[in-house]
Amino acid sequence: MATATEMVTVYIDNVETKVPADYTVLKAARKAGVKIPTLCYLKDINQIGACRVCLVEIEKARGLQASCVYPVSEGLRVHTHTPKVLAARKAVVELLLSNHPQDCLTCSRSTNCELQNLTRELNIGEVPFKGELKSYDLDFSSPSVIRDPSKCILCRRCVAVCSEIQKVGVLGVMNRGFDSIVGPAFGHGLGEVSCVNCGQCINVCPVGALKEVDHTRRVWAALGDPARHVVVQTAPAVRAALGEEFGLPMGTPVTGKMAAALRRLGFDKVFDTDFSADLTIMEEGNEVIDRLTNGGKLPVITSCSPGWVKFCEHNYPELLDNLSTAKSPQQMFGALAKTYYSETAGIPAKDVYSVSVMPCTAKKFECARPEMANAGVPDVDAVLTTRELGAMIRQAGIDFVNLPDEDFDAPMGQSTGAGVIFGATGGVMEAALRTVYEVVSGQPLPSLELAPIRGMTGVKEAALEVPNYGEVRVAVAHGLSNAAKLMELIKSGEKKYHFVEIMACPGGCVGGGGQPLVTSGTRIAMEEDYQVVRHKAIYTEDRGKALRKSHENPAIKDVYEKYLDKPLSGKSHHLLHTHYKGRNKYNVELPAQVK
Repeated sequence: MATATEMVTVYIDNVETKVPADYTVLKAARKAGVKIPTLCYLKDINQIGACRVCLVEIEKARGLQASCVYPVSEGLRVHTHTPKVLAARKAVVELLLSNHPQDCLTCSRSTNCELQNLTRELNIGEVPFKGELKSYDLDFSSPSVIRDPSKCILCRRCVAVCSEIQKVGVLGVMNRGFDSIVGPAFGHGLGEVSCVNCGQCINVCPVGALKEVDHTRRVWAALGDPARHVVVQTAPAVRAALGEEFGLPMGTPVTGKMAAALRRLGFDKVFDTDFSADLTIMEEGNEVIDRLTNGGKLPVITSCSPGWVKFCEHNYPELLDNLSTAKSPQQMFGALAKTYYSETAGIPAKDVYSVSVMPCTAKKFECARPEMANAGVPDVDAVLTTRELGAMIRQAGIDFVNLPDEDFDAPMGQSTGAGVIFGATGGVMEAALRTVYEVVSGQPLPSLELAPIRGMTGVKEAALEVPNYGEVRVAVAHGLSNAAKLMELIKSGEKKYHFVEIMACPGGCVGGGGQPLVTSGTRIAMEEDYQVVRHKAIYTEDRGKALRKSHENPAIKDVYEKYLDKPLSGKSHHLLHTHYKGRNKYNVELPAQVK
């Protein structure tokens, strides 16, 4: 058998190309500069040859072949656009269109639908087949994700990402033939099973069969209500991706334009989640120090990713006591917006409407959790995804690209580089260690950039020698399949750590389920890792910050001095900390004593 390091010569449309021996015809064609259309294909995730859109003609092979699964071999001759190939691809797409809803004008994926794009590329002007339209009820059971089975084309991309990348496995194919449907087993809704609301299924769906629950209407209503004082916070990862909604190159930081756009939308105050990310480091970092020095439960596991928290509730309830009790930055900000900020500004808490802009669909679930409220008043009233904010900016007719850069408002708009890097996998850990090291040792950290916990490796480990304590062992995981591997190592005792960071989404928040969609057949999706490109924007902003350690943020010092007293104080615990309960597979909370 050929190895990956061996090279073979293949001929793509009579052009000689040398490629690694483990390539498929699809990858070889891409290297040769030939784009073969795909639909069910997802690089490294879903390579099943099911949709037949990527058909090619291969000399000496019987019939047309799916290029995404056909292996290359020495001397292979491939023809990608013969009349036979083009006719077959066109027929495949026409059959998909024959029983697909024709509501393109109002579909959430209009102009960004892979099926629509294929229809245009294959020059399909009419559909010769008249199929029976499938009709299913919309699934509104989840607070984060809406499922529309009528639009599903059975590509199984959502099934693959849910099972293989996230190890949640709540989506599957039921029934057979024309009656096939993708969804949770036994007709349950997404809100009735152990879905963690991560939205990775939305990111990979090529059509509009999956989308986020829309909060734009409630935000527009609040902005239009003169009795409401509407404040907004923006997550670190949003500034690394929002520009993509307006045609800017991926990885372009748009922090200043984002702040300017939010003011023009009518928000009374434009604040920054990076501020409460710094606050999270103060609370969570001191919690780590307390457990390290006073014999608390180890390892401490981060709790700022709501998809991860829910995954832990379902699958590792016995480890819930290891989770940091610190709320996420979104929820800490919301809690202070309706207490510290409202009191400082002299605005009644009942009049403050708190909006967050997040890269994450699970944040919509998080803000509705009963634990995330103070005296029955929710910390956060509405959560917009990056995509939803982009839609609102377009709806308001704002010329985003040409906006001048503007700053965030005081007092909850000042942040450090440590708050910014929360958006990348490893960022929470790196930010925490910048503070923990200096608080414990009283000495500056030798290097603020901790290379061992950066990058896209699924599970990363590091050991840091901290003066006045000793060795601190840490681990970082992103994507829930990697989280599960790490949890099993911790459960078995095979690995011993002091501090663990877990992010539900691949790449961390930059790869969240609410970020701008990346079409699977594009160069960035086929040849690069788009999370890495967005990471660069995050780290660029960190390096450009005057302050890069959370404990040096003067606005954080001020909030403790004037309101919270100190990290882990009684007031901090009341507003900024919480606990979680286990859940069964039907999303029902277990009694508190059951672990």
